[in-house]
Amino acid sequence: MSEHTHRHTETKQVINRLSRAAGHLEAIKKMVEEERDCGEVLIQLAAVRSAINSVGRIIMTDHMEHCVAEAVEHGDREALERFSAAVAQFLK
Repeated sequence: MSEHTHRHTETKQVINRLSRAAGHLEAIKKMVEEERDCGEVLIQLAAVRSAINSVGRIIMTDHMEHCVAEAVEHGDREALERFSAAVAQFLK
């Protein structure tokens, strides 16, 4: 993997959202331990999944605006292929 040449612009927002999602996931774990209603658990899991997808979109946008733009500018085909593979994996 290549080294980043820029500072990510959304780092604080990403960290905050990931911290909230981790806390939410811990709460869901407690719900399961307490044998709460499966429907409630599934709804909460969907909320965490949505939060994680949102973080992924933020990271992807930041990467496109900086790393991918730079790779295109410099003809760095390898960086573009790595990004494409990462997006494909994220969308699985």
